[in-house]
Amino acid sequence: MALALSDRVIENISKQNTPEEFKKHIAKTVGDLSDVDVMFNMVLLAIYIRPEVTKGGIIRPTSNVQEDIWQGKAGLVLKCGPNAFEDDGEYNFHGQKANLGDWCVFKVGDAWSIDIKGVPCRLVRDSNIRMKVKDPTIVF
Repeated sequence: MALALSDRVIENISKQNTPEEFKKHIAKTVGDLSDVDVMFNMVLLAIYIRPEVTKGGIIRPTSNVQEDIWQGKAGLVLKCGPNAFEDDGEYNFHGQKANLGDWCVFKVGDAWSIDIKGVPCRLVRDSNIRMKVKDPTIVF
């Protein structure tokens, strides 16, 4: 499967060694999203790409880093649609919601893959977000 992102973009993202560094890099890269309207109950997530170098010092091959783009299950909330996490006739969220900057977990098959300003993202329906986590590195 061909990648839509350049090797340089992937390399820059995978150089971020902690989730906090990743957040800062994504915020800088994506910038202002006021020109992006997420519709209905959808949530825009930046896919978490694990660092190129593991905590144990192992250098992951480029193909392994690239696989996070296609199989990554954790993402950073960039923007929510106006009806996201609102109770309706089909779903009751019991007050749970994901906010800007939260790390969320979802099933890859439930998400639509897109790139926003060179960042690999997914559009996910609010009800398809299965968990929030404080640290995306625990999700494989």
